[in-house]
Amino acid sequence: MVAPEGFDDPGRPSGGNIYDQRVCAGLATSGWDVRITTVAGAWPTGDNGAGLTQALAAIPDGETVLIDALIASPSAAQLLPHAQRLRVVVLLHMPLATALDGCRNGAAQRSERAVLAAAAGVVVTSEWTRHQALSGFSVSADRVRVARPGADHADVASRPSGVPPADGHLLCVAALAPHKGQDLLIEALAGLVETDWDCVLVGPLDREPAFTDRVRALIRQYRLEQRVRLAGVLTGAALNRAYAIADLLVVPSRSETYGIVVTEALAHGLPVLAAGVGGLPEALGFAPDGSRPGRLVALDDPAALTSALAHWLYDEPDRQQMRAAAFQRRSTLPRWTDTIRELAAALHAVSSM
Repeated sequence: MVAPEGFDDPGRPSGGNIYDQRVCAGLATSGWDVRITTVAGAWPTGDNGAGLTQALAAIPDGETVLIDALIASPSAAQLLPHAQRLRVVVLLHMPLATALDGCRNGAAQRSERAVLAAAAGVVVTSEWTRHQALSGFSVSADRVRVARPGADHADVASRPSGVPPADGHLLCVAALAPHKGQDLLIEALAGLVETDWDCVLVGPLDREPAFTDRVRALIRQYRLEQRVRLAGVLTGAALNRAYAIADLLVVPSRSETYGIVVTEALAHGLPVLAAGVGGLPEALGFAPDGSRPGRLVALDDPAALTSALAHWLYDEPDRQQMRAAAFQRRSTLPRWTDTIRELAAALHAVSSM
C-alpha cells in the first residue's frame, strides 16, 4: 500500500484517511501480507516525485501495489515506468477535478488519465465515482470495482444526561474547506435567527486558513457567536458524544464522492440533510421501506438549505418519519468487512493476471 504520509494520524481525519486505515488493517486481518509505504507531500498538489520514485523502486517485481490516487493521479512520470513490472491498483477516492475543487489543471488531469489507463485495476468508493471513471477516462468496465466505505454499527444515539431534549441541535462534520460548504450553512442559518437551534462544526480548522477565516467572519457578521461553535477535530468518544447530542447531521458540500460521515451518522440512527451532489444520495440511500433517512437539497443554494432546515425544525411528523427511516437504514449500511471483501476480490483479480 502506498499512501500519503500522515494518513494514520488521528489529528488529520478525513474520509480518505479513514478508508485507507481500515482497508490496511482489514486486509492484514484477513490474511494478506500488507506492507505500507508512505510518501510525504501536500497531495494531490504537492510535488515529491523523488520520494515516490524511491518508494516504487524499492518494491520488488511482480508485487501487487494498491496506491492512493491522491498520490498516483498527478504522478504519471514517476508511476508509469513501473506499471509493467508491478501490478498497480489505483484506489480512486475522487477524481482530481473533485479533489482540486474544480480548478483547471491540464497537466494533472492528463497525468490522471494516463495513470488510470495504465493501471491493472481501479478501485472506487461509490457507484458515482465508477461512472466518472468510465465516462471520463479510458478505463474498461471490467477493471473498475466498487468497494464502498463501511460503517461501524454503533448504538443508536441517545442524548447524554444534562443535555435538554430539543430538535435543533445541528451537527456538521468535515474539515473547514470550500468544497465542504460550511459558508453555505452559516448563510442558511442566518435566515433562521428567530428559531431555536444551535450548531457545532466539527473538523480540522487548518486545512484552508483563508476559508476558516471567512466562516468565522460570517458567524460574526450574522451575530451567531452564541449559536455556532467551531469544535475542531473530534475523534473516538468525543465524536460519538457529538452524534449523541445532535438531532440532525447537515452536509452542505459542494462536491463529494461518497461521504463517510453520512453513513457514520446513520449508523447512530441520526437523520441527514445533505446536498444532492456526487455520491451523497448514494450514501444517504433508502430505508428498507423505501423512505429517505433524511433530505437532499439543491447544490450551492443557501435559500434551499434554509427552507429544508426550517422544515425540519417546524414539521414534527416529518422529523419522526426521518428518524424512523434513519433507524431502519442502519440495517442496510455496508460494513467494513464488506469493503474488505470487495477490495480483496479486486486485488485477487489483479494478482492472478
